[in-house]
Amino acid sequence: MQQLAALQSRLERAKRKPAAGPALEPLERSARKRQVILGIDPSLRGTGYGIVRELKSGPQAVAHGTVRCPKIWPRSRCLARIATTIREVIRRYQPEVCVVEGLFYAQNLQTAMVMGEARGASLAMAAEAGLDIFELAPRKVKQAIVGYGAAQKDAVARMVQRLLGLAETPEPDAADALALALAYAQETARYSHQQPKKV
Repeated sequence: MQQLAALQSRLERAKRKPAAGPALEPLERSARKRQVILGIDPSLRGTGYGIVRELKSGPQAVAHGTVRCPKIWPRSRCLARIATTIREVIRRYQPEVCVVEGLFYAQNLQTAMVMGEARGASLAMAAEAGLDIFELAPRKVKQAIVGYGAAQKDAVARMVQRLLGLAETPEPDAADALALALAYAQETARYSHQQPKKV
């Protein structure tokens, strides 16, 4: 009788105990917010930009181009052109994220300074607009797009054209910018908890 009473008591407690909820699963890729991404490849005479939109069917190229500055222009005028163009691109396409290359190679200090100025002009506009800014290492971008970290620029451009279904191969600077946006989209889609370095 004591055993029967104990069994009935356990059954009553089990009835009163709430059922366990479903196990929590990691964030699914489909649940992740799809973004509009701005890639920037800064250069004083030819800053490339590329806008990529994440869709359920895959990334889509929205716009791309190159900010051209003639050699006769002083640096200050070039920087102003870069800043105003990037600001207009951001205003028009409303990206949420900006991606630039991390470490870059320069042959001398003067080149590094000029590249840094162009980069600063671009990133200032992204920061002004409140975009999240991320860096990706050049080798990582090439690895993501071409599958080879030392790929040449023309190989990157051809693969960008193929991945985005573009009618023509983009100009090198614009192709690099699109590659940055694509690589970011791939990186965040695969590793929701391992995003690129934030600036």
